[in-house]
Amino acid sequence: MSDATAVPSKGQAGADPYSIPLERIDVSDSELFETDTHWGYFERLRREDPVHYCPASDFGPFWSVTRYEDVLTVEKQPEIFSSAHSIVLGDPPPDFPLEAGFITMDGVKHDAHRKVVQPVAAPRNITFLEPLIRRRIAEILDELPVGETFDWVDRVSIEVTTCMLATLFDFPYEQRRKLTFWSDMATASPELVGFLGVTEEERRVALMECLDVFGALWKERQNAPTNGRIDFVTALANSEATRDMEPMEYLGTLVLLIVGGNDTTRNSISGGVLALNENPEQYDKLRAHPELITNMSSEIIRWQTPLAYMRRTATQDTELAGKRIAAGDKVAMWYVSANRDEDVFANPNAFLIDRENAREHLAFGRGVHFCMGSRIAEMQLRVLWEEVLARFRHVEVVGAPERIRSNFVKGYAKLPVVVHRR
Repeated sequence: MSDATAVPSKGQAGADPYSIPLERIDVSDSELFETDTHWGYFERLRREDPVHYCPASDFGPFWSVTRYEDVLTVEKQPEIFSSAHSIVLGDPPPDFPLEAGFITMDGVKHDAHRKVVQPVAAPRNITFLEPLIRRRIAEILDELPVGETFDWVDRVSIEVTTCMLATLFDFPYEQRRKLTFWSDMATASPELVGFLGVTEEERRVALMECLDVFGALWKERQNAPTNGRIDFVTALANSEATRDMEPMEYLGTLVLLIVGGNDTTRNSISGGVLALNENPEQYDKLRAHPELITNMSSEIIRWQTPLAYMRRTATQDTELAGKRIAAGDKVAMWYVSANRDEDVFANPNAFLIDRENAREHLAFGRGVHFCMGSRIAEMQLRVLWEEVLARFRHVEVVGAPERIRSNFVKGYAKLPVVVHRR
């Protein structure tokens, strides 16, 4: 990060997590994730203060829920822990009230909006789309420069997820990189906006461009014959529950679907390569037992946890793990911590492609807001690794990964690799 975009350090990254007073720990500090030094802080909170109050952060005071079972408790009580205000710790500015679609709704309205788009991500449609996605993944892999260093994030992770997104939206394939750009703009925190080389105003302009482009697609597909086509825009434009959405509500739904389909799988694809390189015995096991790919996909998602947390807001005074939470308090469910909970996952920091309970991870959430695209993500990872193993003996990481400065999207900006043929 250049001096022009540098953000003052809070002094937590790289410090001994046990050297900082418990009440001063702020796990929303994005520098912890950029430097991959957050693990010790969450381990300490799980042990000493699993429902932890942070009185002062860049987002105001909030509670951190760090244990697996406590996260489940919050997920299963949407009437007490509401999504309606925001799913991130920061609140949208009044002059640009962008929310993330139906994931920031509760009750009947949430259910109605989710039901509209759910068939696009249903197993039947995924099975129908898999041959096309496999062909496109094969094309991506066949174009990689064997024996030369390149950025896996750019050439593979982004390309694979963006081709899937373009398919699900029936978006012009040659313009698919716009979806990646809009996803990055939608998830950019104020500090990340500078890092990406744009201003906050330019970010807003980009998101309004997204609305304009998808608004045109909406008009094309509203009341038009579908000829059996099923895609997100057609579904939204023609359903009674969503056809009268306000523009910012439509944009919020687009953001939800784009980010949900892009950031999560994109960073799991990158994280999987890094995990196998950091655990070469697991890579050897994968080569010897490719039938473990399906289970490995779940372990990759657990190990990476591509979205670090989700926020809820207490609707009433309540108690969680002996702590009194007041109505209106912000509550962060840290999936990244729950997925390393020692009481649920044996040797939780290890990457084990044959881990028996890998599918019990919470990276997709639980309850009414369980990730609608979970099966799509798993399919992409499975197909990708089937095709990788068919071509390459080794995807070798040859340099340190560059991680994103974000406490929400836990991912990678760059990952230098060299691929070696079988």
